[in-house]
Amino acid sequence: MFDDDLPEAIPLFPLSGALLLPRGVLPLNIFEPHYLNMVSDAMANERVIGMIQPLSPKNDDKPNLYRTGCMGRITAFNETEDDRFLIMLTGICRFDVVRELPEENGYRRAIVDYSGFADDQEPEGGSQIDRKRLLDVLQLFIQQNAIDVEWKAVTALADEQLVVSLAMTCPFAPNEKQALLECSSLAEQSRVLTALLEMTLLAPDMAENARPN
Repeated sequence: MFDDDLPEAIPLFPLSGALLLPRGVLPLNIFEPHYLNMVSDAMANERVIGMIQPLSPKNDDKPNLYRTGCMGRITAFNETEDDRFLIMLTGICRFDVVRELPEENGYRRAIVDYSGFADDQEPEGGSQIDRKRLLDVLQLFIQQNAIDVEWKAVTALADEQLVVSLAMTCPFAPNEKQALLECSSLAEQSRVLTALLEMTLLAPDMAENARPN
């Protein structure tokens, strides 16, 4: 069921390569003054932040943004001795930016529209993901990159937990992360994720074949 009480105006946190998905959890280390202001203001209000990617990874003061992001709620907060905030942001619902508002305390804000993502607040049931193919490719990816993981814990994850956690943590390019964010269903997300992992596995061979003899 769609929550009509989701805030219409939210703070924006543009961060290249960072992906937040509904029911995913994103740890953030906040240290820049304007984002410290953003988190402080969020904690005093609805505790929500809109994660969104810049269209370009350039270090512009105010880069253009992708249209679609994901709103998350601060579910854990800790202030360090050196005045940083360590927070956990739990994904609630994706959004489209309608228009930006004037900055507040140095951070960007926007009016957003959740209507295109009405199903985000309920876990998908009975999804038809190709779990075996995804796990097979993931196992090859782990072996190729010598990643130390508890495989039994990975295989014990439910479909949505598996896809969301992999999409958020795998080292994909920003535009690939955005493609995962904009998938219309968990099944599509799983297909895109599997394809990205397969391309990553092929990358060394492609680079080798591209070298001149």
